[in-house]
Amino acid sequence: MNTQFKKGILELCVLVLIYKKDQYGYELAQNISKNIDLAEGSLYPLLRRLTKEEYCTTYLAESKEGPPRKYYQLTDKGKSYMDFLIKEWEMFSVNVNELIKEALKDE
Repeated sequence: MNTQFKKGILELCVLVLIYKKDQYGYELAQNISKNIDLAEGSLYPLLRRLTKEEYCTTYLAESKEGPPRKYYQLTDKGKSYMDFLIKEWEMFSVNVNELIKEALKDE
């Protein structure tokens, strides 16, 4: 998938996954990678920004497999922002699909 496409939608993917369940960074990377190729270096700056903008908070939780893990949790502000991004994505994808359909209908 095109890198610019991924950058634009990664924020929404992260918010949706955190909304579903609190997750730590590596877990998020694994879950996103199931559907989208992801460079881990792009995830952590995004998580820092989402935390700074108060769309999510963090907390530490003990791990059976090593040191405590930093979990990300969606805030109410983050939920509202996620809902906004979902609506934007839906409108965008409908419009792009319509443009493609119109452009290719005479082929």
